[in-house]
Amino acid sequence: MTTALMFSGQGAQKVGMGKDLYENSEIARALYDKADEILGWKITDLSFEGPQEALTETKVCQVALFVHGYAVYEIMKAQGKLGDVKVAMGLSLGEVTAYTAAGVFDFETGLKVVAERARLMQEACEATNGSMAAVIGVERDVVAAFCEEMDVEMANLNCPGQIVISGEASKIAAAVEAGKERGFRRVMPLDVAGAYHSRLMMPAREGFAAYLAEVEFKAPQFTVFTNTTGKEVSEPNDLREALVKQVVSSVLWEDCLVNAAAGGVDLFWELGVGGVLKGQVKRTNKDWANAAFETWADLEA
Repeated sequence: MTTALMFSGQGAQKVGMGKDLYENSEIARALYDKADEILGWKITDLSFEGPQEALTETKVCQVALFVHGYAVYEIMKAQGKLGDVKVAMGLSLGEVTAYTAAGVFDFETGLKVVAERARLMQEACEATNGSMAAVIGVERDVVAAFCEEMDVEMANLNCPGQIVISGEASKIAAAVEAGKERGFRRVMPLDVAGAYHSRLMMPAREGFAAYLAEVEFKAPQFTVFTNTTGKEVSEPNDLREALVKQVVSSVLWEDCLVNAAAGGVDLFWELGVGGVLKGQVKRTNKDWANAAFETWADLEA
């Protein structure tokens, strides 16, 4: 078997995430305690106890998902379960977790990268009036033309029939109404803080580029795919550019899945929260083998 690891993106977070890992695994405990120390605030408290409103903040949830996903990875690695892993990839923020698992940089560096990314994106959210909406059951080319007409952007192409659009709040509201009038199967506004993966994130992109210019990137030990193209990327400078561009670019997650399978992956493992990515694998191709690992019970099995 050739296995691909998948890491969660923003929106998957939930109160209690990682608590049982911390209580049962010395590996997880060390990573969480290290994260608290580096951050100067307690990601443990917010992950384990909430409240949900605080955990959902961009600057918090991105860090929480990174630490959780990487803790699951390190536990599984220590258990000897990752011998068949050849590919790592992540949805949006999860791409940083994938790079960390692949050895592009160490945990401490990856944590700092995520924290800065999240801080800059939250600033951009607060400085703009952006929103997002999910478009369900509509073909990609139809949504692309619709976005051009409505002056919004395709933010996430998650799997067949599941696309998220992003832009100024008034334009997203207009797009939701227009989509309903045209008989789109389902168009629904999302409860998000801003217009991620759109031009409204340009200030965050610029700040992130400056920050990453000072970070050393190494060649990945696994094959990694970038959200910006859906294709394999391996050169350190290309990895850096992909992370910068991703802040304002469409997340081509379906393309990542399809290209990984075409490259020989026959088992997809989600190391994250809520089984969201596992569900997207199933909707992309119901014949692809998949599993999700989130809790200590999952890892003991």
